[in-house]
Amino acid sequence: MRVLIALGGNAMTSADGRARPEDQRAAVAGAMRTVADLVADGVEVVLTHGNGPQVGNLLVKNEIAADVVPAVPLDWCGAQTQGSIGVLILNALDSALARRGAATRSAVLVSRTLVDPTDRHFASPSKPIGRYLTSDEAAALIEHGQVCRDRGERGWRRVVASPRPREFLELAAARALLASGHVVVCAGGGGVPVVRGADGEFHGADAVVDKDLTAAMLAAELDVDVLVIATDVDAAVAGWGTPAARPIGEVGVAELAALAADGHFADGSMGPKVEAACRFAERGGRAVITSLHRIAEALRGDAGTIVNPVKVREGGY
Repeated sequence: MRVLIALGGNAMTSADGRARPEDQRAAVAGAMRTVADLVADGVEVVLTHGNGPQVGNLLVKNEIAADVVPAVPLDWCGAQTQGSIGVLILNALDSALARRGAATRSAVLVSRTLVDPTDRHFASPSKPIGRYLTSDEAAALIEHGQVCRDRGERGWRRVVASPRPREFLELAAARALLASGHVVVCAGGGGVPVVRGADGEFHGADAVVDKDLTAAMLAAELDVDVLVIATDVDAAVAGWGTPAARPIGEVGVAELAALAADGHFADGSMGPKVEAACRFAERGGRAVITSLHRIAEALRGDAGTIVNPVKVREGGY
């Protein structure tokens, strides 16, 4: 079985959301114990990961040091966090595999995702990034041309463009590493967003690509059997925050898409996860949304929101 696991940002921070180096090391070590168990059982694993808290920290540094060193754009932030999180995963996963007597090794790809420069999301920023802000802090950023949204009791958040992923540019390298027996870590943070210019060259885009949508695209291109979207809840929930709230277990694409159309899943949180799961299932794969510690149960069909694949050819999936 080949599985792609998309780790949510919560897997890279402490339980209360702190992202100090020691918090990240401890959180990644815990996540990699789960991954190592799967690999030791013979599962081929591809990993992607979120980077929201880490990019948020870099943006704070941009703000604080703006009068001392030049601020770096979002594509640079994405590349930097792919490197830093990637090293944490390499160290933790290789150690966990060695403790289990597994000879498998891991490899990290700093990788790019092609986006369309005319994507409508560039004109309508909606992806929340960085820390929560007070109204005064948000007003200062808005004055400097940033877009911020009031997120309720917790404060304001900066929002940026989140264009749709079109192509994973390091696909051949990922395939080669998988063929050589590596656990491949790639497309961190959805991939470093790039556009192709009129000159045919690639240029960084000041945006953040949704990691779950990239994961669904990549899972299909790597012939993955199951896409696992690991988050901080055991399953997607219909009617979240209402008396009628109910976890969703095994479900078909049409039913889950109908719930999404009815507004059951929030943009920027569960919404993209549900969309990614539906996209992958529509291409003939099985998708699971669950918490990190229940991945093994979900692969057996005993936990999580399990989105059954659409039949794409006669006699099978």
